[in-house]
Amino acid sequence: MPASVCQAPFPPRGFTCVFEEGVVFSSVLGSGGEMAGVFAYQSSEVDWCEDNYQHYDTVAEFYNTVSNVSFFIFSPIMMYLLHPYARERTRAVHLVWLMMMVVGVFSTYYHMTLSYMGQLLDELAILWVLAIGYTLWFPRRLFPTFIRSRSQFACLVFLAATISTLSSFAKPTVNAYALNCVSLHILYILQLELRSCSDPRIHRLALITVAWWALAISCWLSDRLLCSFWKRIHFCYLHSFWHVLISVASAHGSALFAYFDAQSEIPEAKPELRYWPENRWNLGMPYLSVREGSTQRKQC
Repeated sequence: MPASVCQAPFPPRGFTCVFEEGVVFSSVLGSGGEMAGVFAYQSSEVDWCEDNYQHYDTVAEFYNTVSNVSFFIFSPIMMYLLHPYARERTRAVHLVWLMMMVVGVFSTYYHMTLSYMGQLLDELAILWVLAIGYTLWFPRRLFPTFIRSRSQFACLVFLAATISTLSSFAKPTVNAYALNCVSLHILYILQLELRSCSDPRIHRLALITVAWWALAISCWLSDRLLCSFWKRIHFCYLHSFWHVLISVASAHGSALFAYFDAQSEIPEAKPELRYWPENRWNLGMPYLSVREGSTQRKQC
């Protein structure tokens, strides 16, 4: 652990700080101190570009913390807008956005404390959002040949997510990069789905979704890899932009894959892409309009 932890308002528990002729040293305490240390302020190996403790002594990264409010704004909106589709398809759709709020809670805790446990909880919440999304919306025609039903596929996904959860404790700094790489597979699936879709509104939504995602991931990578540049121009807030942009991208992406899923699984409901609050201009939050009560829920 770097000696800089001793300069924080709340040095991690389990560490002793020794000051000698202006030099700060830190060392790890064993036994029970190790468990307490994972919850301690700045016990995470990752420190984002934003300067720490600039506004409050108890909040490590102020803007990275408050920007998580976007998860609590978009999640209830999307749960409401997608409710007709969820009622016809499966109410498990709401789990995606419930878990997105959990991501918001853990991300808030992480950036407020920069703790090792906060980092793990944040990344594991994202992992399980992706697992639920794969379970619900992965195209049936792309299932492995030994999978015969969506319930079997769900078991496979949750097994993989559980193994990933356990292995994530080995090297937490790699987790975030691995989770972002999953986006490449999602883009591949999106490309396959668009090949069989001729609706220009869906192609436009796909383009907008990818654009939001690309902008979000650019902010994440730039904050992580080009921090020295942003510090020179006194603009260290790109990770807070990531929180807002990935919330917007997730809202667009969920509506997009819900449309593909509805076309495949409940075509009798006549799914139609719409926008709230203004549909005429294709402007706002995308959602699905379905013919309610026209289908019997299929067993997955």
